[in-house]
Amino acid sequence: MQYNNKTFTIITPILFAITLILGVLIGNSIDVTNKKDDLVLYPQINKLDAVISYIEEEYVDSISKDDIIEKSIPVILQQLDPHSIYIPAKDLEEMNEPLEGNFDGIGVMFNIQNDTIMVINTVPKGPSEKVGVKAGDRIVMVNDSVVAGIGINSNDVIKLLKGRSGTKVKVGIKRKAIKDIINFDIIRDKIPLESVDVAYMLTSDIGYIKVNKFARTTLDEFIKGVSDLKSKGMKKIVVDLRGNSGGYMDAATNIADLFLEKGKLIVYTKGRKRQKSETWSTSRGLLKDEPVAILIDEWSASASEILSGAIQDNDRGEIIGRRSFGKGLVQEPTFFSDGSGLRLTIARYYTPTGRCIQKPYSGDFSAYYNDIGNRYIHGEFSKKDSISFPDSLKYTTPKGKIVYGGGGIMPDYFIPVDTNGVSMFLTTVVSKGLVYKFAFNYSDEYRDKLNKFTDWKSLDKYLDKQRLMSKFLAFVKENDVEVDMNDVKISKKIVLTHLKGYIARNIMDDEGFYPIVYKDDKTIKKAIEVLNTEK
Repeated sequence: MQYNNKTFTIITPILFAITLILGVLIGNSIDVTNKKDDLVLYPQINKLDAVISYIEEEYVDSISKDDIIEKSIPVILQQLDPHSIYIPAKDLEEMNEPLEGNFDGIGVMFNIQNDTIMVINTVPKGPSEKVGVKAGDRIVMVNDSVVAGIGINSNDVIKLLKGRSGTKVKVGIKRKAIKDIINFDIIRDKIPLESVDVAYMLTSDIGYIKVNKFARTTLDEFIKGVSDLKSKGMKKIVVDLRGNSGGYMDAATNIADLFLEKGKLIVYTKGRKRQKSETWSTSRGLLKDEPVAILIDEWSASASEILSGAIQDNDRGEIIGRRSFGKGLVQEPTFFSDGSGLRLTIARYYTPTGRCIQKPYSGDFSAYYNDIGNRYIHGEFSKKDSISFPDSLKYTTPKGKIVYGGGGIMPDYFIPVDTNGVSMFLTTVVSKGLVYKFAFNYSDEYRDKLNKFTDWKSLDKYLDKQRLMSKFLAFVKENDVEVDMNDVKISKKIVLTHLKGYIARNIMDDEGFYPIVYKDDKTIKKAIEVLNTEK
């Protein structure tokens, strides 16, 4: 597993762009016969099989039928909708890993710095931690092969370290203050992939929990986080679904069930060949009395929209942020004997009031994925009044609140993209990865001292006294970046916050990172304000 800068949310997100090109090249001179007896007429129902067989038998170059089929299936599915996909056997396991909640490996979080694999942290109770691998170690050998200084990339590292549970990998470690390489024989095992990033208290009575995806383990992780927050005095809760692109539907409906009293509609699906299927709340209700605010943005999709829609349409809580992605198509998985799979759209999701979550799409799927970019261009992320829906898309909740269909979930409280503090200096140091590199180097140099801190608040206060900004500016100049002090003044607060956040992550993982970088988050501040004004 590798950390990256995905949580550096001040810069405009990278926009989706998918261009689908289907071409048929026809020569100016076509060599055919006009003899009627040479023509073979195939029944219409077998046209596809006939074409594949004809190509296999008569094409100018040798080509296998299996190869034709592998290349044809994705093209066929691309004509249907943006989310029906074919998954080759070699990719299926890797695609399913995040949703299944685990993978087989040695249990380290790493990054590549100075052409060397750096261990950021080890997974608690994982194989690497058990044998003594520590944060800050450099992996320089794998199975007697040198992996440092050879231009290795993250994918290569993953291929080397991942493997079936029970198999052994020999890892050579270079550790500070120890001259010789330390060798570890590590037995690979199941490594959990957590879908709940963090759970902590925002105020004395408001808890915060961030869910990054909806996987098989999400409900258990969520309940564990909630139980911990309740033990600390939580009476209200903020659930952060920003950037959560979805996952398993039942994971989302099970969490919605925690907030609703028995007998409330959570979501329903309907398709051409599928009867209407409804999901209702039970008597689970672990959080049915706690006021709740759900945070969403333009990257919140699918299962995130199911949960948000259920909370909004049942008048159960407040939705805060920006309009969600609008992915409301239901895919059903099918698996083939060769290990490949297909996810075919068979229905659509609808919220309790009857809103279709799916945003419109046509044959030009590049426009579908560029929708996020168009929202920026048209000002939707900076001002709510740029968003308009016709009256035909109006729906009413049981308590009379007006909500809108047309794709995605519109928040009750709109929070524009925050561009304050953005400068060329900020853009440059982020794009070059200098914030992260400095934080890693600082953590590595002072690890023994920093490891003494057990909570983010005390670490944050300590770092405030360490002149991080001046040290960072010296580091930036060493990396041949010109420093404009006017730009530095504009972006100082953002840069310093993320320097401290990444240092904290290197020491105490996400439990240190998120509380620091989200201290001044406007969406979270609005959620606190809303929850504190509720009766």
